[in-house]
Amino acid sequence: MLQQQEQRHIYYDNDLHIEAYNLTGIVQKFPNHFHDYFVIGFIEGGNRHLWCKGKEYDLSYGDLFLLNPKDNHCCAPINGEILDYRAVNINKDVMEKAVQDITGYKFTPYFNQNVVPECDITSSIKDLYQTILEHSPKLEKEEAFYFLLEQILLDYTSPFQETEVVQTNCWIKMLCDYMEEHFDQNITLDELALKANLSKYHLLRSFTKQVGVSPYRYLQSIRIEKAKKLLEHGTSPIEAASKAGFADQSHFTNYFKEFIGLTPKQYQKIFINTNSTDSENNGGIVEC
Repeated sequence: MLQQQEQRHIYYDNDLHIEAYNLTGIVQKFPNHFHDYFVIGFIEGGNRHLWCKGKEYDLSYGDLFLLNPKDNHCCAPINGEILDYRAVNINKDVMEKAVQDITGYKFTPYFNQNVVPECDITSSIKDLYQTILEHSPKLEKEEAFYFLLEQILLDYTSPFQETEVVQTNCWIKMLCDYMEEHFDQNITLDELALKANLSKYHLLRSFTKQVGVSPYRYLQSIRIEKAKKLLEHGTSPIEAASKAGFADQSHFTNYFKEFIGLTPKQYQKIFINTNSTDSENNGGIVEC
C-alpha cells in the first residue's frame, strides 16, 4: 500500500485574525513544547498519544483538543498511524476581545479540559474552517467564530472567578520573565541557577516539574514564537533566526519545523500571500 502523502494547509484570515490549520497524512512526532496562543482543534483521522500537562490521552476520530497559552504538550502516532487534524489558533488579544463581546465581561478564559472525547463541537470547527477557506463574507465568518467560542465558553471553561491559573513559585516566574526578556542572548544554566540561588540540578528538577518543560525547552519555545512574529512581518528567515537567538539557520529551521510542522519559509509564505492578495481575498494560504 502506498503511504498517504503529507499535506499541510495553513491559512491566515485577515478578518478574524486567526490561523486555520488542516494537516493530513502526518506521521511527524511533535516534541514537548507550548504556544502563546489558544488552540481549538480536533482529530479527523488516525490515532495519537498525547502528553499534556502531566496527563496522557489516546486521541481518535472526533476528539476535541483544547490548549491554553503555555499548556505544554507533545504527541506521537499510535502504531504508526497517520494523523488528520484540523484546528484554529487564536491569539490572546483576539480571544479576549471575542470573549468580552460574547459574555459582556473582560477576562482571559481558561480551558478546564484539554481533551473532550467524541465531541459534537467539532462540526462547528469544520464550519468555521470552511468559511475561511471559501473567502466567505466577513459576517458569515464572524458568526461561525462566535458560535464556536460560545459553545466552548459554556461547556469547557472555568467560571469567571476561577479562570486564574495556579501561580508557580516566585523564582520560577522570575526566570520565565528573564528568559522572555533576554531570549536572544546566550543564556546558560549557571546564569539561571545563580539568579534563583539554587543548584543547577535543583533548578532543572523544580522548573521542569512545575512548568512542564525544561528551561531550555521553555527558551526555545519562546524563541520560536518570537521568530514567528518576525516572519509574519517580512523579516527574512536568516535574520529572524539571528534576532530570535538561534545559533545558526540550520538549527533554527530544524526547531521551527519540529515545533510548528512547517519550515520558516513555508510559514512566511502564508503572510506573503496575505499581503499580496487583492481585495477579494482575505488572507494567505500555504499548501505543502
